Amino acid sequence: MMNETKIPRRISQAVLNSLKGGVVPRIGLPYITVGRKHEIEALLHDVDIIAEGGASFRFIVGRYGSGKSFLIQTIRNYVMDRGFIVADADLSPERRLQGTKGQGLATYRELIGNLSTKTKPEGGALTLVLDRWISSVQTAAAQETGLAPGDPALTKAVDQKICAVTSGVSELVHGFEFAKLLSRYYHAYLSDDEETKRKVVRWFRGEYSLKREAREDLGVSVIITDDDWYEYIKLFAAFFRMAGYAGMMIMIDELVNLFKIPNAVTRQYNYEKLLAMYNDALQGKAQYLGILMGSTPQALEDKRRGIYSYEALRSRLAEGKFSRPGARDLLAPVIRLDPLTPEEMLVLCEKLSSMHAGLYGYERRAGTEALAEFIKLEYGRIGADQNITPREVIRDFIELLDLMYQNPDMSMSDLLRSDEFTYTKSEAVSDTSDSQYAEFTL
Repeated sequence: MMNETKIPRRISQAVLNSLKGGVVPRIGLPYITVGRKHEIEALLHDVDIIAEGGASFRFIVGRYGSGKSFLIQTIRNYVMDRGFIVADADLSPERRLQGTKGQGLATYRELIGNLSTKTKPEGGALTLVLDRWISSVQTAAAQETGLAPGDPALTKAVDQKICAVTSGVSELVHGFEFAKLLSRYYHAYLSDDEETKRKVVRWFRGEYSLKREAREDLGVSVIITDDDWYEYIKLFAAFFRMAGYAGMMIMIDELVNLFKIPNAVTRQYNYEKLLAMYNDALQGKAQYLGILMGSTPQALEDKRRGIYSYEALRSRLAEGKFSRPGARDLLAPVIRLDPLTPEEMLVLCEKLSSMHAGLYGYERRAGTEALAEFIKLEYGRIGADQNITPREVIRDFIELLDLMYQNPDMSMSDLLRSDEFTYTKSEAVSDTSDSQYAEFTL
């Protein structure tokens, strides 16, 4: 299955190193994606709505290592392939949705710094997008008019097209200044004024801290702040659409850092901002914008410090009476990740085993029977049905593959039965485990 597809070694190396380090790889995800079919389908339905001028807001909720960040990154790759611009950020003590010391603005800066497109997936795509927009407008105007470059009539036609975009943006909240800066960037582009281009990009990135400085440099008397940064995300979404992209998707992970804020008032201000963003998306105040946020169950459901401590959010997000594990409502605002099944984990281990063999140039030795034994031992630990996560299983498995590669005389069965793997024996469930996995035959 995996041997049929030749995976570039640099991608295999990046994927295996990331997974062994416990982090989600930024590239190569299609090679190792298993399960989550219905979740991906639900989120891609949102993408179609966004491309038609709508907006969406979803929470992806799962425990640490459950595949939450993996799913978010998978959707990131999907939507870039569909012509979206993507921005992602992890919250931290220094990055929140709202703050008195620039924490909200820090999140905005992270998002804009991580702007990615299909041709620049590693981030930092803002300048590329602006230059490509101007270039595409010039090309379109030349094709429509048949005029040659340098013709004053062509310049006038381009100006009109640029003006149409900036006029469309200027009608939105804070849009006048945004449009003015787009125009400044365009004229700086025409005159090869790199200094002005750099200043405009700096403003778009939220790096001006004083209005006076922005006024002196660019002639605008506003700067992006903690309070209004989300309004500029909506402006970017509208602009990107006018610039020829399908829309914008922002992905904010680690909402647990809002749960960890010690000050109750500060937490509430952040949840208030979260509510405003949620309402905007669902009430049609945002266009061509999708928002995905990753959270742990506790950070969402804890009624003392979590998102549910803010009643207006709890009443909107609480799960209905009929959803349950195995039958989740994937059209609801909150998508809860059920654990991957042992069968799905087996498929993943087969993919990783083939990838590892291709990277290091050896014939794959671990057959389906040995992989099934590994999965059965992992899932046979006490409490595994509730506590085991893909991250743990994957890290254990890649370690086994590394050991087998470095010690060719060892088989997977030898390693699984070794003293170093004693927890699988001492912690295995004697009765319930055997009955639970009695039908797990492969």
